Amino acid sequence: MVAFVIVALLLSFASVATVLNKSTGTTVVAAGASSQPAAPGIPLGQSPADSFQARDPNAPVDPQPAGTIHKVTLTIVEKQIEIAPGVTQLMWTYNGEVPGPVLRGKVGDTFEVTLVNHGTIPHSIDFHASKVAPNVTMRQIEPNTSMVYTFTADHSGIFMYHCGTPPVLEHIAMGMYGAIIIDPPNLPPVDHEYVLLQSELYRSSDPSQPAALTKMLDEQWDAVVFNGYPMQYSDRPIKVGVNQKIRVWVLDDGPSENSSFHVIGTIFDTVYKEGAYLLQPDANHGGGQALDLQPAQGGFVEFTFAVPGKYPFVTHKFASASKGAVGTFAAS
Repeated sequence: MVAFVIVALLLSFASVATVLNKSTGTTVVAAGASSQPAAPGIPLGQSPADSFQARDPNAPVDPQPAGTIHKVTLTIVEKQIEIAPGVTQLMWTYNGEVPGPVLRGKVGDTFEVTLVNHGTIPHSIDFHASKVAPNVTMRQIEPNTSMVYTFTADHSGIFMYHCGTPPVLEHIAMGMYGAIIIDPPNLPPVDHEYVLLQSELYRSSDPSQPAALTKMLDEQWDAVVFNGYPMQYSDRPIKVGVNQKIRVWVLDDGPSENSSFHVIGTIFDTVYKEGAYLLQPDANHGGGQALDLQPAQGGFVEFTFAVPGKYPFVTHKFASASKGAVGTFAAS
C-alpha cells in the first residue's frame, strides 16, 4: 500500500488530482482540471445504485473428465447496457452481457458452439483456443441466421474469443469478447478462483448508436475496466479469507490497451502466462509482482493474504488504473 501511495504522490507533482473511493479507502488517480480529462464521458469515482450487482468474478467449474463434448449456445444481442453508474449505451453482446460468458474445459475437450445472430448487422466469432480455417468456421453470419463452430481444445491456457467481422476493432470495442479457460493438466485445487477480463470502454455521444470508430482508432477510450464495469469491485469488494490460496485468471481482451496485473499487499507465488508456468513455489522462494499482458494474452497468478485487510488490485499501468481498472479483495 505504501508503494501505491508513493506513486500517487509522484503523479500529483505532474498536476493530477486524487479521487478517494470512500467504499474501500483505495486512492485512484484522475486527471486534474488543467489537463485533458482522464475519462471523458464516463463518471469515475461515483458509487453505483444500491441495487447494483457486480459481475460474479468466480471462475466457472468444469467437473467433467477430459474428452467431454461441451454444447454451448451464444446468442448475439444488440442492447442497452449500464456501463458505469448512471450511464447506459448500446452494446453488441454475446448472450446479452459484456464480457460474454466465460467457458471452461480441459485439454482434449470438444466445444460445439451454436452461434445465433439476433442483431441487426452481420456478426461472427473467433475462438483463439481453436485451430480451424478462419474463412470457413469464423465466417460472419447475417441477422436471424445461425451456425455451428466446432473445435477440439489441444492447448491449455485462458484464450480470448471475439467477433471477427470487420472492422474487428469496432466489434470488440462494442462488447463482443469473452474468454475460454482450458485447464493445464493436473491443475491443483485452490480456495478461491476468479476471472478478471480487462478491456476498454468507448462511450458514444448518442447512447442509441455505436461509439465512433475514429475514437477507437485513435485509442481514445473513456475507461479501462475489469469485467466490463469501472471500479465495480471497489464498490463491491471480493471477500476472501486470510491464508486462503487464491487463483486469479487474467485476460487482456483489449482491444488496444495492455495490462500489468498487480495485487497491492501480497506477492504471487505462482505465475502462469500464455500456456507456461513462469513461477512456482520451490526452494528458491521466488516471488512475482505483476502479470504483464498485451491484448489477447492471458494467464493466472496465485497468492495468499497474510493478515486481514483491504487489498487493492490494479493494472500497474496507473493511467489505466485511474480510468477504472481497479478493485479490492477484502480479507478477513
